Amino acid sequence: MKFSINRDTLLPPLQQIVSVIEKKQTMPILSNVLMVIDADTLTLTGTDLEIQIVSRLAVIGAQPGAITLPARKFLDICRLLPPNTEIRIEQHDDMVKLATSRSRFSLSCLPAENYPEFAESQMENSFQIGAGKLKKALEKTMFCMANQDVRYYLNGLLLHISNNALKLVASDGHRLAIYEDALETPTGLEARIIVPRKGVQELSRLLDDSDAQLQVSFSSNHIKVAVHNSVFSAKLVDSKYPDFGKVFQQAFLPPLAIQKPLLREALTRASILANEKFRGVTFRFAADLLHINAHNPEHEEAEEELPITYGGDEFSISFNAQYMLDAVSNLDADTAELTIASNLSSCFINEPEQQTYKFIVMPMRL
Repeated sequence: MKFSINRDTLLPPLQQIVSVIEKKQTMPILSNVLMVIDADTLTLTGTDLEIQIVSRLAVIGAQPGAITLPARKFLDICRLLPPNTEIRIEQHDDMVKLATSRSRFSLSCLPAENYPEFAESQMENSFQIGAGKLKKALEKTMFCMANQDVRYYLNGLLLHISNNALKLVASDGHRLAIYEDALETPTGLEARIIVPRKGVQELSRLLDDSDAQLQVSFSSNHIKVAVHNSVFSAKLVDSKYPDFGKVFQQAFLPPLAIQKPLLREALTRASILANEKFRGVTFRFAADLLHINAHNPEHEEAEEELPITYGGDEFSISFNAQYMLDAVSNLDADTAELTIASNLSSCFINEPEQQTYKFIVMPMRL
C-alpha cells in the first residue's frame, strides 16, 4: 500500500470515524481504523460492532492494499500537522510510514483481513431527507434519551415514518420530547424504529452540511444513512417503544403564555439555590403572577415573579429545573406556552400556534 493525501482532506472524515471507536476495546483491532486502497480511492472504516462509519476519499499515486492503523495515534498525528500538508503513506511489512516534507512517523499496524465485518441485513425501506431537517429534529429531541436505563428501549430515539410524516420521540421516563415534520416526498412507508443513543449522537455529529441530501435506508434491525462520501450504519434497538399517546388523553387547564427569555432567566437564577441532587423548583400560579421558588438543605431560598395572564384558582406544582430549562431553550419562538394537566400529572411546553415541537415534563414532589 502506498498513496499521498492532503492533511485537510483526510482530517474531517478521520475525526468522524475515530469518534465511533471506543477507547477501551476487548478486541485490539477495533481500536484501529481500516484503510483500503482500490483504484485511486481510499476507504476508511471505523466500528465498535454496533455503529460503523465508512468514508471514501480520492488519493493520488496510489498502490492498492489494505491495512489497519491505531486510530487515535493516526488522528493525533494528522491533527497536529500544519494545514495543507501533503502526507505520504507507505506500508512496510507490519509497519506503516507516514512522511511529510519535514516529519517522519512509523506506526505499527494489524492485518486488514483480521478486521471484523459489520454484519448488515438487507435494507427493505428507504427515504430521502435534508441533512438540516434531520439534524434539527435530532437536536430538539436527543437530549431526552435515557442513559443506561434498565428499560433499554429508552436508551435510544424513536423514528416514526408515516408516508410523508416524520416524528422523532425521546424520553427518559421523567420527560419526553416530540418533534414532527413533513418529508418533501411521500415514502409510502409506515415504520417505527429505535436508533440507539450512541448512534443518534454520532449521526448528529456527521450532519455538518445542512444543505446535503441524505439517503436513509433501514430494515428491522439496521439503519444506514448516506451523506456525501460517508455512510453511517447502526444496529437498531430490538424492542417496542412504549405508547406515549395516553398522556394526551386527559383534561388540561387553559394554556399559560410566558415570555421565553424571562422564564429562562428566572429558572436559571432560581436553580442556583435549588437542591443540587434533585434540582427541584416550585411553580406557584396566582392571580396574573407566576412565582418560582427554590430552596436547599442549607436553608437558602430563591423566589422569582413573572407576569402572566391567569385568573383561576391558585395552585402549585414542582419540576426539575434543568428539565424545564432544556424544554424552554429548545423553543424557537419568544413565547413559551405551558399547558398543565388538570390532575397536575404532567406539563406540556410548546410554542403558541406551533405544534412541531412538544416537550412534556412530569412533576416532582418536594
